[in-house]
Amino acid sequence: MTATTDTVRWLTADQQVVWRSYLAGVSRINDRLDAELRPFGLDLGEYEILVNLSEADQLEMRMSELADRVRQSRSRLTHTVARMEAKGLILRKSCPDDRRGVIAVLTANGLNLLKTAAPNHVASVREVLVDVVDPADYEALGRAMNAVLEVAD
Repeated sequence: MTATTDTVRWLTADQQVVWRSYLAGVSRINDRLDAELRPFGLDLGEYEILVNLSEADQLEMRMSELADRVRQSRSRLTHTVARMEAKGLILRKSCPDDRRGVIAVLTANGLNLLKTAAPNHVASVREVLVDVVDPADYEALGRAMNAVLEVAD
């Protein structure tokens, strides 16, 4: 869909304020969470990969499925996983069912790092979002983001 000046439904002043607050808030949250993970040698994208692998059966997942679960493009995920593999946090192996497929596996070092970093990360999430937002607003945020995810491609 290509909108033109004649067809676009412009945001109202109130909608513009909310939109810009959303953008600034997400940026502040991500910057804070990244900063809090830095002492562990991680960024938010790497932490998200570790979490997803830690929740997977046998601590492993096809790269294509992992890409669908994390906030990274497939090419960026490949670079991130390569960097994490060099740190000994993840290893990659061929998929036995599909020779073209690649499986990412969480190593013992990666799991230990996740267990070490998780308490700080959760405390940061609470400090930057959960505990500063009214519980009803937090629930509304969850509903709003679920609505976005239902229609997003």
